[in-house]
Amino acid sequence: MPALTKGKRRLMGDINVVPYIDVMLVLLIIFMITAPLLTQGIKVDLPKAKAEPIPTQANEPPLVLSIDASGRLYLNLGANPRQPIDDQTVLVRATAALRRAPERAVLVNGDQAVNYGRVVQAMVILQQAGARKVGFQTDPLPKAPTPP
Repeated sequence: MPALTKGKRRLMGDINVVPYIDVMLVLLIIFMITAPLLTQGIKVDLPKAKAEPIPTQANEPPLVLSIDASGRLYLNLGANPRQPIDDQTVLVRATAALRRAPERAVLVNGDQAVNYGRVVQAMVILQQAGARKVGFQTDPLPKAPTPP
């Protein structure tokens, strides 16, 4: 009888958590790398204004056309929204998006240093694409300090 139990191992009832810790560390690293990349839009220095926020539709994100300080256009559609695109590409992509959802909100994100004529050109492109209403995005005014 001792010969039969000599070669057998005893079953272990504990869970080995080392592989789970490794997986969690890999996921943590992946999320730490991708989280900063998920910010939407282009860095634009928006003008400051005291304006009420526009209500947005929950089912469809707004179509945002950004114009940086040098006048390059960016649209939050397409494979790479951080890549500048030309006027014709903006027209084609915006037309397709507005045909699918005609009531989609359309916003212009113009840098305060950009030439006003360039903002008007961008609005004309959006109008040709079928936008009925175009809103401007601004930063809120800084709050006045309250007296103690």
